[in-house]
Amino acid sequence: MQRVPEPELMTGEAQCRAYAEADFSEAHDRFIALLNEKHPHLAAKGVALDLGCGNGDVSRRFLRAHPGWALVGLDGSPAMLAWAQRQSRSAGLAGRTRFVQALLRPRAAETGERPALPRADLLICNSLLHHLPQPAALWDALAQAAPGTPIFVMDLLRPESEAAAAALRDRYAADAPEILRRDFHNSLRAAYELPELRAQLTAASLPHLSLQPASDRHWIAWGEI
Repeated sequence: MQRVPEPELMTGEAQCRAYAEADFSEAHDRFIALLNEKHPHLAAKGVALDLGCGNGDVSRRFLRAHPGWALVGLDGSPAMLAWAQRQSRSAGLAGRTRFVQALLRPRAAETGERPALPRADLLICNSLLHHLPQPAALWDALAQAAPGTPIFVMDLLRPESEAAAAALRDRYAADAPEILRRDFHNSLRAAYELPELRAQLTAASLPHLSLQPASDRHWIAWGEI
């Protein structure tokens, strides 16, 4: 199936509310479980950077799993960050979180410069890549971390056909609000296939990162910068 891009940001209040109130526990708990499996020796304390944090659900799950850590969540949508801040306060995690509005952009070709990111001891990212107009923006952001910094990325895999995308939508979002069903289907269409991802890693001088499917609809990449 040919890739069909979708909008970079979720800014509408109805859309953001639907995501904030949805139950993504299966996928997001798996994100944390796989992160811990691939990086079993994380330090007891540190600062994590969550790229494309959205409403902060993965951020909060990470902090509950790693009580010695703080986290900086970065997202381009003010509406999503407002939900992230509210829900972090409600969860009693406001003292360990900071949210920053910013857009990832690729390294400037003329200067080789990258946009500055907060210092972090771990970089994580869930379901951001398929939203970006230029995938190099994510890989360039990861590449600017200090040598030895662990990273973990999870995102959707593009299905082979429209019929396969519809089947995944109906399997995993059967009872979801229509706005989430639509967005999930569009996100599957905007996702990348593994050969495309390997080419992106090579182009970003990150071919040493490991890459594998993680489910019938996800892939993961991990390693150290």
